[in-house]
Amino acid sequence: MPAPQHCPSPRELDDLEVLLSGALAPRTSFDDDVRLELPAELAAQVEAGGEVELVDPEGLPLALYSREHLLPLARAAYGPFRRLQATPARVREQHPDALVVPVTAPLGEAALRLVAERAGEREVVLLTLSGTGTPQGVSPVGLVRATLAASRALAGSGTTAHVVVVPLAARGDADLDHRLGHDVVSAYAAGEVLALPGGATDTDDDWPAEVAAVVEQDQPDDDHVGVVVLFTGLSGSGKSTIARALHDLLLEDGRRSVTSLDGDVVRRHLSKGLGFSREDRETNIARIGWVAAEVARHRGVALASPIAPFDATRQQVRAMVEDAGGELVLVHVATPLEECERRDRKGLYARARRGEIPDFTGISSPYEEPQDADVVVDTTGRTIEGCLAEVVTALPFLLSVPVEPVETP
Repeated sequence: MPAPQHCPSPRELDDLEVLLSGALAPRTSFDDDVRLELPAELAAQVEAGGEVELVDPEGLPLALYSREHLLPLARAAYGPFRRLQATPARVREQHPDALVVPVTAPLGEAALRLVAERAGEREVVLLTLSGTGTPQGVSPVGLVRATLAASRALAGSGTTAHVVVVPLAARGDADLDHRLGHDVVSAYAAGEVLALPGGATDTDDDWPAEVAAVVEQDQPDDDHVGVVVLFTGLSGSGKSTIARALHDLLLEDGRRSVTSLDGDVVRRHLSKGLGFSREDRETNIARIGWVAAEVARHRGVALASPIAPFDATRQQVRAMVEDAGGELVLVHVATPLEECERRDRKGLYARARRGEIPDFTGISSPYEEPQDADVVVDTTGRTIEGCLAEVVTALPFLLSVPVEPVETP
């Protein structure tokens, strides 16, 4: 019987590549420091002596994992700058006398002068630690691009520099990250290691022009960063109405591309076939969050207006958006249940009161009010323009023209 498959998290996939390369030797598998979190059922199977096949997000088997071993099955085939990855053995063989410089942030002029002076006639290996959470001030891809630009700047001054990429991930534990980083650098360095002093790598007024251009493109200002505006609230609270008004306003403004992910529309297309159990509702929100994050990744604006009653799922969406390099703006449309029920255009509350709709938010299923909302707006007795003006206060970077509130006297 084939081993069950499991796709690790991005950090764990980075760890898998580093482990299989030998860069964390003598470690040859996951342990208490380099952890692999398996679902309970699979963890129990491994504990009982079984195996789990670790796969990439597209299902390519990468390794067979058990308590006894981590057996490689295939090398990861995709990913930016994979051609710049190499095992420690290969780097030590090809560059035995090189000055090895660990890189976690874009290199400035001061750092490059220091590297060139220390290298002398030797070649340099810029060991770019680009794993999840490790790069400082830029994305993992941005760090590699900035380091390639720095290598060209060194070449211009007569220093030969090779860029080697290692997907060493951060764990959020400074001592552990330092220790693992030291182990990885030691594995790659046959000769001298130059640890750049703090501040030498991240002074934005000291970057070479080509490095500065990479950083500017990788870290856009507010006028260019991707944004997801997530409206949450009870059915009938006015979420979709405000979202549609904001959608129209952004189209009129014309400076940003905008995608609407209205709850009912998503249900008819992206989430067709899902029911309204808690599990299906969570899946629906996760799908919305994934699409919204992809819009943000490409620096567009996504407007989503599901009920999103559970805090854990909203936090999952926030994480997806931030991992994509976007910004989440959470709008709690806090119209009271009594007002939502009074409106009840679809007759849903009446059916829920009669027991015809189980797990209905606000009646037979809870709504967890967000504690981290950027905007809280109650639509009771208010105009669309008035409510929209409150939302826009959190989005000054999206609109060139402010919205004047119009309220009923």
